[in-house]
Amino acid sequence: MNLQVENKKPKISNKERYRINKLRFYEKDLKKKGYKYIAGIDEVGIGPLAGPVVAAACMLPDRLIIKGVNDSKKLTEEVRVRIYDELVNNKDVVYSLGIVEVKIIDQINIHQASLLAMKNAILNLKVKPDYLIFDGRKHPIMPIESESIIKGDSLCHSISCASIIAKVTRDRIMEDYHQKYPLYGFNLHKGYGTEKHRKSLIEHGPCQIHRKSYDSVKVLS
Repeated sequence: MNLQVENKKPKISNKERYRINKLRFYEKDLKKKGYKYIAGIDEVGIGPLAGPVVAAACMLPDRLIIKGVNDSKKLTEEVRVRIYDELVNNKDVVYSLGIVEVKIIDQINIHQASLLAMKNAILNLKVKPDYLIFDGRKHPIMPIESESIIKGDSLCHSISCASIIAKVTRDRIMEDYHQKYPLYGFNLHKGYGTEKHRKSLIEHGPCQIHRKSYDSVKVLS
């Protein structure tokens, strides 16, 4: 007996289509002004005590509708991964990553490292953008027209998608690190300063991926 394979993409209601179209306001407005290649940029990993900072730059095709797209922090892991898979497996989505490891973070500080991650993500795009939209206030200086949007990961479609790509990428990096450093539970907290993580630091001291320039790591090591 032949069984039909269910379509893994969830059905999208008219209400959700309307929400996503509102989320695309910035991109639509910029396209009307003549910009063609608009990239949303976001980073993740400023707060953790361990692991890299990861940025993503993302350019989306017109009329792309993926159910649930939002600030990655507002989504469950299951929804984030599902949206991530839809994005990276769509040949019309142009995205890239910028990853700055702990050694560099400790050398130049986390603020500069986050700017470097965003810059590298932009430079790694296979299509050169003609306009950049950043989340938050701080962003690298680039020879491309740009703007910053406070809470852009909740308000702008391409930034929301970039935040999801960056978050899932970093989470998977930390899960891989858990295999190498199983004493710290990186698969659970992803390097953030949870009680379990702090107790592990006190008991075992920092490992190679801890940010030793952070006072909270110095104190607990």
